[in-house]
Amino acid sequence: MQRTLEQSIEIAGVGLHSGLPSKLFIKPANVNSGIVFLRSDLASNNIFPALYKNVADTRNCTCLANQEKQAVSTIEHIMATLYALGIDNALIEVNNPEVPIMDGSAKVFWNILKDAPLKEQSAKRKYLKVKQRVEFDDGKGGKIALLPANELAVKFEIDFPSKIVGHQLFDEKVTSEIFASEIAPSRTFCEKYQVDYLRSIGLIKGGSLENAVVLDGDNILNEGGFRVKNECVKHKVLDCIGDMYTSGYRLLAKVEAQKTGHFHNNEVLKKLFADAKNYEIVEE
Repeated sequence: MQRTLEQSIEIAGVGLHSGLPSKLFIKPANVNSGIVFLRSDLASNNIFPALYKNVADTRNCTCLANQEKQAVSTIEHIMATLYALGIDNALIEVNNPEVPIMDGSAKVFWNILKDAPLKEQSAKRKYLKVKQRVEFDDGKGGKIALLPANELAVKFEIDFPSKIVGHQLFDEKVTSEIFASEIAPSRTFCEKYQVDYLRSIGLIKGGSLENAVVLDGDNILNEGGFRVKNECVKHKVLDCIGDMYTSGYRLLAKVEAQKTGHFHNNEVLKKLFADAKNYEIVEE
C-alpha cells in the first residue's frame, strides 16, 4: 500500500548557493499526490510537483520550476531518501529557493527520517515497469539506459583523470540497507578550481568542507578523507535515485549509466515517457 508520514518533520540547514538559512517541513500528504514541494516564502505560484517534466535546470543539481519561473533547487538528496524509505506521498515545505545542502549527502535526511512513523494509506502503490531498453547518449561519452527488471538496480561507472578518483564502479540492487550504509553517506565532490570559480561568480556561498568533498589534484582537502569506498560514484548513484523518483513512481528497472549526471537522468526519463510502449504502470 502507499505510505506517507504520520506527522510533520522539521529539518534545517543552509542553501548551498545562497548561503541563506533553509528550513524544510516534510508533511503527510494524500493518496496519489506523490512528492510535492511548496515554497512557503512565496504567497502564490509556489507549488512544485516533483516530476521530470517540471525539471528546468540540471546544472550542478536538479531544479524544479513552474510556469511563473519560480523555482526550487537541489531536490535530489531528499528525493532519494524518500524513495529509499518507501514514502510515496509527502508535501515538502521549504522557506528558501534551495533545499538545505546539509553535509552534501543524504545522511542527515536518512538519520532524521528513518525512525519517523509512517502511515499506510488506502490505495495500492503504483510502480513504473520498464518494458524495453531506453537509452540516452550525449555523444560525448556520457550515456544512460533503462532496462527491464523486477526491482530497482543501478550500474554506474565514472572515470576521472584524478588518481584519487579514477575509475569507479557501483553495481547493486538498491535496498534500504545498501542505501543507508553506502549511498546516503556519500557526499558531493568537486575540484578546488571549480570551487574557486563558482565563488568568483557569487555562487556556493554556503559551500564548505562541511558539505562537500573537495579534491586538489591528488589530495583530499577534507580531514579524514573519503567516508566510504568509491564515495564519488556512490554519490552519483544517490543523485540518480533521487532524479529517477521524479518519474512519479517507484521504478522497476536496471539503470546503467556511464559518466552521466542530472541532465542525462532527466533526458532518459523524457525518452521513456515519450513512447507508451516503453513502460506500463502496475500495482503490486
